[in-house]
Amino acid sequence: MTREEAGGSPAGDAPLVALRGIVKRFGDLTANDHVDLDVRPGEIHALLGENGAGKSTLVKILFGLLQPNEGEIIWQGRRVTLDNPEDAADLGIGMVFQHFSLFENLTVAENIAVALPRGESLRDLDKRIAEVGARYGLALDPGRPVWTLSAGERQRIEIVRALLREPRLLILDEPTSVLTPQEADTLFVTLDRLAAGGCGLLYITHRLEEVKRLCQRATVMRAGKVVAACDPRVESVSRLASLMVGSEVVEVRPAPAHAAGPVRFELRDLSLAPTEAHGIPLAGVSLAVRGGEIVGIAGVAGNGQSELFAAMSGEVEAETQEAVRIDGQPVGRMGIDRRRRRNAAFVPEERNGHAAAPRFTLSENIVLSLHATSGVARRGLVNGAMARQLAAAVIKAFDVRKGGADPMAGTLSGGNLQKFVVGREILREPGVLVVNQPTWGVDAGAAATIRQALIDLAARGAAVVVISQDLDEIFAIADRIAVIHDGRLSAAHPAREIGREQIGLLMAGSGEGHAHAA
Repeated sequence: MTREEAGGSPAGDAPLVALRGIVKRFGDLTANDHVDLDVRPGEIHALLGENGAGKSTLVKILFGLLQPNEGEIIWQGRRVTLDNPEDAADLGIGMVFQHFSLFENLTVAENIAVALPRGESLRDLDKRIAEVGARYGLALDPGRPVWTLSAGERQRIEIVRALLREPRLLILDEPTSVLTPQEADTLFVTLDRLAAGGCGLLYITHRLEEVKRLCQRATVMRAGKVVAACDPRVESVSRLASLMVGSEVVEVRPAPAHAAGPVRFELRDLSLAPTEAHGIPLAGVSLAVRGGEIVGIAGVAGNGQSELFAAMSGEVEAETQEAVRIDGQPVGRMGIDRRRRRNAAFVPEERNGHAAAPRFTLSENIVLSLHATSGVARRGLVNGAMARQLAAAVIKAFDVRKGGADPMAGTLSGGNLQKFVVGREILREPGVLVVNQPTWGVDAGAAATIRQALIDLAARGAAVVVISQDLDEIFAIADRIAVIHDGRLSAAHPAREIGREQIGLLMAGSGEGHAHAA
């Protein structure tokens, strides 16, 4: 398939915007390589690709955040230059970013006002917020402080902020990544309304079922180039995934039948006050995880996941020794290294800066985690040869793609770095593993590798806890599922006995009370 075939429009169906021959280089790296793409009025167009494919660079060019080295942008039939986002907004291009850019202590209206041209009173803005909310099903209270809002309500702010500029084209980057299933369904209704009104939408997501539900066309990028275009409504999810990664994505295999062992990891009425402003207190959290099982903890971002992981790992100590137990031994007042020595392992959410030091080599990052358990560091001296040997073992076992023998962690793609930090812990063969957002922002191939490794570790007798916002992931790998909301944990239900609707209600704070989990 030629690039023109992949990106072109049928004759007589004029695009709202067309990108032609876009090239963007960063030094020796070509992030966009002669990319063609167009979006028509009233369509929802998916932009797909694995991490590093060039999607983010392309939409930043379209929104005026970056300028191309070559190529042209044609807006409604005429060539334009976008020097900054204000140029894009003036034309009618809006963007809703994956990560919210909101001020916690300001109100809804104040957060919207800071992104709009000056001169409008807050009273008039309140009226416009209400009008847009009523038209598109995006109800908001303009006077509410942002820190009191759910993730779904925060996203509405971002969308309303863009809609108040009356965009003809709206770019959405991973818009459902922090939403409950019910909130995602509400968003889909809003997007359908926007498209019905003639707005073109460019939709970026890793969630391919959403693409099939929403989008009329999909453009697929790989290594900076457009490699395919299709009607996603007639393609299978596995076919879309294989187009993104360039090969068939191996399906995750369920664990062979095995009996659950004794409880290996336990929380007993764990309560903790927040350590920072607007943090989430943990209240009476109880959980028991047996060897041989994976317990998934679902929840919308910002409901205590970070605080729970910190308490589980020992980064923040519990109030009592009995609040956390590993293999029957109380460890609540022990730090992370002492818990590691009891054969527990931990993978935090943020891979760059928390799980790994980006300016350290991979072998140096091995030392950061394994110094307490592997003998790689003794009496303050690091065994560099052992560290390189351990790093090489992780790289080989988890197919970590890299440049150079022992590169800095920051030079790896997100998916490859995630495989490294997860693999570093799994190769220890821990009896307990707690991992927060194991496949956040990684492509389908890397996600399959990581999920399979978690399943296989549990099958070998480990107790595995997976904290994840991705319900597809949780249902794919978990034996039992609990939900965290506002610092409280629900009971853990067998995955085969609980549906997405019930999980979604728990994520929103409805349904059964968030009581002690078993």
